[in-house]
Amino acid sequence: MIDSLSTANSAELQALEAQANSGISAQHLRDALTDVNSRVIGYRQQDAPIGDIFDGNRLLGYAIVVRLPFESELQAIGVLPHKQGQGVGGKLLGEVVAWARQWQSERLLLEVRANNQRAIRLYQHYGFNEDGRRRDYYPAARGAAGREDALLMSRLL
Repeated sequence: MIDSLSTANSAELQALEAQANSGISAQHLRDALTDVNSRVIGYRQQDAPIGDIFDGNRLLGYAIVVRLPFESELQAIGVLPHKQGQGVGGKLLGEVVAWARQWQSERLLLEVRANNQRAIRLYQHYGFNEDGRRRDYYPAARGAAGREDALLMSRLL
């Protein structure tokens, strides 16, 4: 089930981001929940089994999309690590595309770490193409030395 999140979901969203580690700050999450030009959507799967326990109605993934003057931008997408590769990101991305179309955006933009091949494949599957690269844009992930490039991607709507 996908729904829009509000400030009432702030603690749950922060807890998910702490595990998903998409790189969005707590302040950015709070701001997105109150910005009239942003939509924060969440994915819940009721009674989803994990071994001998159940997720219940737990938030498993989220995405932030922002309306710009002629375009929309996917600012973040995060999925619990044990749910990655199970279609949660694709369902969220489909909803992001739907919001961008509803806003009558011409294009949907995003940026992604150049070494995040799983995410890049997902975006390509949804019709995104690489537009450019920002050299040394991201700090290296999880304590590694150096910096990482960002790929700039978009798709026409």
